[in-house]
Order: sequence, then C-alpha cells, then structure tokens
Amino acid sequence: METTKEKRNLNLFNIFSLGFGGAVGSGIFVLTGLGIAATGKSILVSIMAGCIFMLLAYFYNVLLSSMFMFEGGDYSQKALVFNPFFTGVNGYITFINGFSVAMYGLAMVNYAGIVLPQIIPYTKLIAIIIITLFFAATIRGSKFISTINNIMTVVLIAAIVFYIVFGIPKVKPGYFSDPNFFTDGFKGVIAGIAIMGWACQGTTMGPVSVSAVTMKPKKNIPYGIFLVTIAIAIVYGLMGYVSAGVLPISEVAGQNLSLVAAEIFPRSIFILFIMGGAVFAIATSMITGIIMVRYPILKVAQAGWLPKFFTKTTKTGYPWAVYGIYYILSILPVLLGLKLDAIVSLVMIPAMLTNLYTNIKCIKVIRDYPEQWKKSVLHMPRIIMDIICILSALCAAIVCYNLFMMLSTKEKLFMIGIMVIISILSIYNLKAGNVKIEELEANKRQIIEDALLAETEE
Repeated sequence: METTKEKRNLNLFNIFSLGFGGAVGSGIFVLTGLGIAATGKSILVSIMAGCIFMLLAYFYNVLLSSMFMFEGGDYSQKALVFNPFFTGVNGYITFINGFSVAMYGLAMVNYAGIVLPQIIPYTKLIAIIIITLFFAATIRGSKFISTINNIMTVVLIAAIVFYIVFGIPKVKPGYFSDPNFFTDGFKGVIAGIAIMGWACQGTTMGPVSVSAVTMKPKKNIPYGIFLVTIAIAIVYGLMGYVSAGVLPISEVAGQNLSLVAAEIFPRSIFILFIMGGAVFAIATSMITGIIMVRYPILKVAQAGWLPKFFTKTTKTGYPWAVYGIYYILSILPVLLGLKLDAIVSLVMIPAMLTNLYTNIKCIKVIRDYPEQWKKSVLHMPRIIMDIICILSALCAAIVCYNLFMMLSTKEKLFMIGIMVIISILSIYNLKAGNVKIEELEANKRQIIEDALLAETEE
C-alpha cells in the first residue's frame, strides 16, 4: 500500500499545469471563425461563457472528484452512475470520437495549405495519409508519442502568446459598440457557445485523468479544474477578441485564424504561427485523441460489447483489431465529405447526451454516499447542489440541441441513425448475454471499494 502513497506526488500547481496544457488545443484554431459567423464580435462572450457552460456540462467530473478518489478517472466516474444499457451506449460512443480524428486531419491540411496551396486539391487524400501515419505512430508506444506531444505543446503555447501579444494592439477601436456585436442577439451567442464547446470542453479531462497520483485529490482536482477553466476563458477570450477585432467580420466569419495572423504578423512569424501553432495544435489533439482511447476501446471489446475477435492484441499488447474499427471510423467522415462543423456536432452530441444523464444521476450519488458528500469541498445544502446538477444537465442539453439544429437534414438523419444503432447494439449484447450484467454490477462495486480504500490510505 505504501507504493500508492509514494505515487501521490502531484500538487495543485502540477494539476493546473497539466490541465491547462491538456485543455489548450485545436478547437480554438479550427472553430473560432465558425463561432464568429454565428455571433459576430460577441465571440468573446461566447468563448468565455462557453468555458463556464462546458464546466457545468462536465460538472459530474468536479463533483465526483470531490467525493471519491477514483483510480480510473472519468471511466470510473461513469461506471459508478451508468446502468447496463448506458454503459454499453457510452462504450460505443468512445468509438464515435474517432470522427474527431477526421476533423483534425482535414484541419491540418487546410492550415498547411495556406503555406503550401498546391496541396489543397488533394485534401482528402492527404488527410487520410496523415491520419494513417498518426495511427502507425501509436504502435511505437505511449512514451514515443508523449515526447513528440510535449515538444509540440510548448511550441503551441508560444504561438498563442504571440497571437495575443501581436494582435491586441491591432484591434480596431469601437469593438464593443460595433453593430456586429451580438449578431443575431442572444440566439447567436448561444449558437456560438455550442460551436465553441469543443474548444472549451477540455478543462475537466486532464485533472480527472491523474486523480490516482494526486495529493489530496478530493480537494486539488476540483480546485485545479476551476483554475484551469478561468485561465482558458481568459486566454481563449483574448484570442477571440483579436480574431474578431482586427479585420471586418465579413472577412473572418467562417474562416480559420490565418487571415488575422497574416494581418498581425511579419511573413516569417506568420509561417511559424501556421506550421508551429495551428498545425501543431491540431497534431497534438490528434495524437491525444488516438492514444487516449487505446485502453478504453480495448475494455469495451473485453467486456463483450464487441465480438471476441476484437480483443486480439500483438505480443506487446497493441490492440490492433479494435484499433482497426477506430481507424475506419476516423477516415469515414473524410470519405463522406463532411464539413468540419458537422463532424464536431456528430462527436459532441452523443457526449452531451451522456453528460446530461450523468449530471442528473449525481443527485442520487450524493444521497447514496452521505459521508463522502459531507467531506466534499463542494459540500453545501443538498437542495442547492441538486439545482446545480439540474442546471449542469440543462447546459449539456442546450449544447446538444443547438448543435443538432445546426446540422443539415441529411446530417441529422445520420446522427439519429448512429444513436439508434448503438442503442440496438447495447440492448442486443445485454439480451444475448455477451455482456454479463452481474459483472457490470461487480465492477461498479469494485470501483467504489477501491475509491473508499484509497481514501483511507491517503
């Protein structure tokens, strides 16, 4: 048991650093222009409000981290509250996240095409080649990927700092009094929040994933999440301010950040920003998106939600069979010619549906575990926490609804079809006995026992 204590060596500053580095990613580079198209110069409001909105949409991460010391992070949290049906649905949704890899591949080509315009006619082919190479890189293992990722993250953060420092002095006067502020009113701001949700949603994920090695995790994880949210809101808000304030809205709406970057940077720094900032931001998100699902998708297969064939691995443990499904889903949106905003919606909508369910279920958790709730740093009158959980579920629902309504009819049917298929698969595998309900319940009990045991050992 002593080894567990020795491993708990991350303090609040470490949590903030990891969380901030993990939250800064491709979304701000890929989606800001789409957000500006929805709400104009009030993209600043949509981004900063979006960080709070997404914190609430993922509030279960904060609440459950303040009550339990989960070794398995988000996976264990959801296992605690999901019934067997939703456990299966959530497992299949993990694969749908592969659509985001397609978005990264397309976005990388779009940005690189600004410097190398000759590649644009071959966008689909090059995007698929990039995705394939990144999947191949995962065979080398997590350490190899982590080294590359760390280097690119440092360059990425430097690029963001340059964008803000060079950009703010060039923002045109009258930003907040401009007629393009609050384009389409409150509806536009909400649409902007929904669109920017992908960029703002990473504030809870990093801290929760390292709870097993954090000192006083029930205090430092929630505090770390709040600090990361504030920092991301400020940094992303400033980027939105620059993106919507340097050039006319008509020029930047729906476009990526390259137009503004070309205006504020000398040519040499502009090229560095595009290749080292935007492309690296998207590359780090793609690497993370591929490597982080390695064990979750294998667990889905091992639990019986997929045929036994997909549990096969190499001698070194590489889950090649189940990664094959994830790879196919990663290139499918490219082959179908889906737009970036549609791909984001197809990934975000299922995630928000499960968040809605999980936030509501937290009301029952604080009743089932009164001692853990009493010790939580968030402890307050239960009725107030119930209201917060309901508001959090509502935030997830609002994002989900707005993203769905922005899809075309064809895309809506595609999204509905996906949800119907994974629901049928979940029901079928439970009815067929491929997944044992007793084992799911036993796993839930084990997660709680481990969490409570970890608490006594702190």
